Amino acid sequence: MRLVSLSLAFASLLCLSAAAISADKSPAFTDPAKAGPDFAFQGEYAGGEGDHKWGGQVIALGGGKFDVVGFKGGLPGDGWKRGDQTKPGKGELKDGAVSVTGDDWTATIKDGVISVKDKDGNAIGELKKVERKSPTLGAKPPQGAKVLFDGTTPDNFENGKIVEDNLLASSNPTSKAKFQDHTLHIEFRTPFMPEARGQGRGNSGVYMQGRYELQVLDSFGLDGADNECGGIYSINKPIVNACLPPLSWQTYDIEFTAAKYDGGKKVKNARCTIKHNGIVIHDDQELSKGTPGKDPEGPEANSLFLQDHGNPVAFRNIWVVEKK
Repeated sequence: MRLVSLSLAFASLLCLSAAAISADKSPAFTDPAKAGPDFAFQGEYAGGEGDHKWGGQVIALGGGKFDVVGFKGGLPGDGWKRGDQTKPGKGELKDGAVSVTGDDWTATIKDGVISVKDKDGNAIGELKKVERKSPTLGAKPPQGAKVLFDGTTPDNFENGKIVEDNLLASSNPTSKAKFQDHTLHIEFRTPFMPEARGQGRGNSGVYMQGRYELQVLDSFGLDGADNECGGIYSINKPIVNACLPPLSWQTYDIEFTAAKYDGGKKVKNARCTIKHNGIVIHDDQELSKGTPGKDPEGPEANSLFLQDHGNPVAFRNIWVVEKK
């Protein structure tokens, strides 16, 4: 954990009523208006045209410190893909602007614009702040869907708990309905936890059939490993890290095919295709084993499970279409 300045520490104390305290004691903000000055700078930026198109992600680290990543070709999932060029930098907030230094470039972030210069101080371009939203955000359940949560009641889950009037908490809710092959739509929001790191930063999980964990984490700006957002824990990393900034509403759209058994013996592995914020991150992925944390593999239909990992992750608009 990085030390915060005295001024930011004082501001954090004033905002404490709007922030939960996570298991590792890092502040976890769920209200953007009370998340502090760093929140206004973190996020996604885009600019340029054609071969000169770039995307940028600004990741808040607490205490006015930032990681900054430039993506040649555009933002991840919107031009940039694994293996394409990136340009990392470090930023610090001072006098209302963030000064960024990279290996062969510098930049200033102010008023929603990243102004970039080369190593000789020549202006080479600007990136403007953007807010991407999933194309399936707010998707309505089709006819015949089983609605598990619509904001009105947690009663379709064991351990279900409503927070902020109409959101489902990550309190280890386990659906009472059990499923075999199915389509799942679920929306989630990770908290803003700038002082936290790694698995302590907005951690939860969507367990397909209660057996295979699709990780939920604030992995904004990271590489995208199998234990980060969009990863199938211990099985496969996402094709691209499609994670949006913390406090953005995000979507998982999952096509799940259950493992097949003959006389108690597994004869075919489970499979899934997953879209994260409308971007395919697993394409007909084979699930060769179950993942730790909930139920072992088996032939029976099983529940949707949403993991509690001590952070105030929230869910909404959860529905399932069973396949015959």
